[in-house]
Amino acid sequence: MLSSSVVPAADRFDWFADMVSREVVPTAIRSECPAGFQAEAAVLDLGGLRMSRLAYLPLRSRRTPALIRRSDPEQYQLALVTKGSMSLSQYGNDCGAVTGDLVMWDTSRPSVAESPSGGGLGELVVLQLPRSALPLRTPDLERLLARRIPGGQGMAAMLASFMKALVEHGDGCTAAELNRLGTVTAELAAACLAQHLAVEEDLPPEVRSQALLRRIHTFIEHRLGDPELTPPVIAAHHNMSVRALHQLFHGTGQSVHARIRRRRLERCRADLARPDLRVPVQVIAARWGFSRPAVFSRTFREAYGLSPSEFRALKIKELGAEGKPR
Repeated sequence: MLSSSVVPAADRFDWFADMVSREVVPTAIRSECPAGFQAEAAVLDLGGLRMSRLAYLPLRSRRTPALIRRSDPEQYQLALVTKGSMSLSQYGNDCGAVTGDLVMWDTSRPSVAESPSGGGLGELVVLQLPRSALPLRTPDLERLLARRIPGGQGMAAMLASFMKALVEHGDGCTAAELNRLGTVTAELAAACLAQHLAVEEDLPPEVRSQALLRRIHTFIEHRLGDPELTPPVIAAHHNMSVRALHQLFHGTGQSVHARIRRRRLERCRADLARPDLRVPVQVIAARWGFSRPAVFSRTFREAYGLSPSEFRALKIKELGAEGKPR
């Protein structure tokens, strides 16, 4: 992430305003304290999409008709408030959004955005979506402009979590990986907006299927420690038949049972490799949903070629060798 601290104090506000207009969208930005302005910015290229992380002291941003005529990327921009709050006015709508909320605007329409004065650094993660990336009708999307989308549940929570993880770890990915992640991001964004609009049936079948699959993956992750986590439980929670659940997973090359077992084993393996976690193997196994130690030991050996105890001893030995002087 680039910081205004590397820029002379007198130029920091202009640096941030130029960066936003160049990397996000041309806009007129005003600050009450330009001389003491502070900001940070980072941009992630996701193929046909871009994601920006912006941190800044209170400001006011106006997208005017003149700026739209001069330059318009013709995008919907979906922002996640990760710190502080903001207000947005567009298309006759007004909303306030706080940390954890999502809010959307159209770069082809005038808008005014503002963060409250008197606060510290606010922070946004902005997803820049070409119109073609959202397979939803324009009149439906217009209903969401400058409307607060709570990010605490459903697809909105999944999208918010994914966006935060992407800006934190995306710079470690290859260009090909970022392109694939861009496709996933667009699908999650479309599913989130469709769910909020109650028009999920308008999404292409493959987008609906992928969105549902990711919701199920998240459900499984949150309940790995429950030994009663089974396909019937998962299907009932998502209002689908067990047969439909198995069909959904068929295209992934991995069954529901296999997904649960693999993720439990990976969690156990990670815990066994921790030198600070001095608890019995069976406690770790139970923590991640293995109710029978013998079954866990056999399954672990089949997956990794060592028993859990052997694996733990090996990791302790490796860490000890790393700490010895050469």
